[in-house]
Amino acid sequence: MKFDLSVFLRGFAMGTADLVPGVSGGTIALITGIYDRLITAIAAVDMKALAMVFQGDIKAALMRVDAGFLITLAGGMFTAIVVLASSIDWAMKAFPLPLWSFFFGLVLASTVSLARSLRSDISGPQIVAPLIGAGVAASIALGQAFTLETSLVGFFFAGMIAICAMVLPGISGSFLLLLMGMYQPVIAAVVDLDLLVLTVFFAGCLIGLLAFARVLKALLARYRVTTLSTLTGVLAGSLIALWPWQAVVASIVDRHGEMRAVQSVPILPRTYSETTGEPMLGLCAVALLVGILVVVAVGKLSAQTERSAR
Repeated sequence: MKFDLSVFLRGFAMGTADLVPGVSGGTIALITGIYDRLITAIAAVDMKALAMVFQGDIKAALMRVDAGFLITLAGGMFTAIVVLASSIDWAMKAFPLPLWSFFFGLVLASTVSLARSLRSDISGPQIVAPLIGAGVAASIALGQAFTLETSLVGFFFAGMIAICAMVLPGISGSFLLLLMGMYQPVIAAVVDLDLLVLTVFFAGCLIGLLAFARVLKALLARYRVTTLSTLTGVLAGSLIALWPWQAVVASIVDRHGEMRAVQSVPILPRTYSETTGEPMLGLCAVALLVGILVVVAVGKLSAQTERSAR
């Protein structure tokens, strides 16, 4: 298997995004042009591939599941999670508004780009699909948290639920972890290298991922335009959760005795300055622009790569 640096870097970007509540690694996969390949490769991990392994035809099994791609991508994601977990946690506390602004620009530009690419293909009932997707994402973004028990069973089910969102553009696995009260415990397990907890959590992720990828693959194969239109709406709806200036309407005390927001609503920067603190408009504007430029650059790079491959 040949190492592909571009795939590793895409995995690193996906891992970085998955660390931030409100941002989806699936969004990164979509805007970097590997979403279809990712879903197809994951869905190929089935009983037929397992039978090939037991029959000793390991090479055929690895080719069937696009193992080189998956291993390289997973390596990039794992590297990002291990290397950046502490840094992202620090940035979320020290400079949350510019960080959210960057991801807001990233997802906003991705939504516009995807909508433009589908514009000529959408017709009839498909017009409703983005509205449904936006409604689902907005409901999740504005929803109130429910708490899972921080036991091994809780970590397992948290992994199963979160991983489904991690491969869906616009719905953040980390945000769902936050809603379930499991974000801080999972980050703590990564920072402390709690191998037992991490093993159980990733086992849940694996089972959830293998099951959900099959659903996505079938939808993309049979209803591609409608599915992508719905995902475009999901991206648009997720902007509510990514809006930098939020007012907390519900919070809980976590296991460390600290108050943690579990439900918030978007507000104007002026209202934020009157009720919460400095809105940092200058830095946020720069961060938002950088996010937009990243998507534009990635789009051009992906187009050049496709032209070179032909």
